[in-house]
Amino acid sequence: MPDGRAAAAGTTPSTAPGAATSAVPEAGLGPRRSIHDAAGGTALPGRLVRAEGADPTGDPSADEAYDGLGATWELYARAFGRDSLDGAGMELVSSVHYGQDFANAYWDGEQMVFGDGDGVYFTSFTGAVDVIGHELTHGVVQHTAGLIYLAQPGALHESIADCFGAMTAQHQRSQRAEEADWLIGAGLFTDAVQGVALRSMKAPGTAYDDPVLGKDPQPDSMAHYADLPHDAENDNGGVYINSGIPNRAFYLAATGIGGRTEEGAGLLWYDALTRGGLPRDADFATFAAATLAAAEARHGADSAERAAVAEAWRTVGVLEGEA
Repeated sequence: MPDGRAAAAGTTPSTAPGAATSAVPEAGLGPRRSIHDAAGGTALPGRLVRAEGADPTGDPSADEAYDGLGATWELYARAFGRDSLDGAGMELVSSVHYGQDFANAYWDGEQMVFGDGDGVYFTSFTGAVDVIGHELTHGVVQHTAGLIYLAQPGALHESIADCFGAMTAQHQRSQRAEEADWLIGAGLFTDAVQGVALRSMKAPGTAYDDPVLGKDPQPDSMAHYADLPHDAENDNGGVYINSGIPNRAFYLAATGIGGRTEEGAGLLWYDALTRGGLPRDADFATFAAATLAAAEARHGADSAERAAVAEAWRTVGVLEGEA
């Protein structure tokens, strides 16, 4: 049984950085989606059940996946001028009904894979648009900075996925930063679980506390950073666990700037990820500096936006003193 930090955040990210860059999509362009049915098996992608532009299938999983892929494409295209994950119109391939009682969703380096949940602790993983945005963002990271999936770079990989997953949901709901719940995977737990979501970006460590799944282990600042061995048994050095720290920094920056997240802090995080120069082994401090540079480039050294980003990183203990 997967625990709360593994479920709905699983990924097998490529470690090879891509060379594609973002360009504003041409007028009239849209996503290219294909939804396949794995029919309870593990052979991918499975039988094609819905191609781009086709009518709904009547299968909630297939249709939710189709809509979630579209919502993610819309965020990247409309807010950041990026045409799909690679910036060049990459097809968005998805498989639903993967495996038996598979309680996860993941990006495998080429496509999305969704389980139906086990029906005991987890529901179907196509029902959370923020999880879909999270997983597809692993593809964006793959094609841009190519962050390695270990320790702080891996935790940044997971955090960036959460940031853009949250923005996918907020964009779809037309929410301002201060209106959002900042939960990842709300609704994926069944009523048997004592918890509200897989993660809370606003208050890491508070998303669940369950006798079976355990307590949400995410720290909310560097004071509680989990320094773990760099192996699979220890979360690859805390990639899921420690992502709570930059997650909270993003929440604080987004609400500090205010307005629509994709127009405020989201643009700065996108710039830091995609403009080049971010090393594949970037730690939290390196990424924080990149977001500050992005804020200064867009708004100026003395801007309220840069001040909000600096305060966010100081609050979680990544930066100290003046920044």
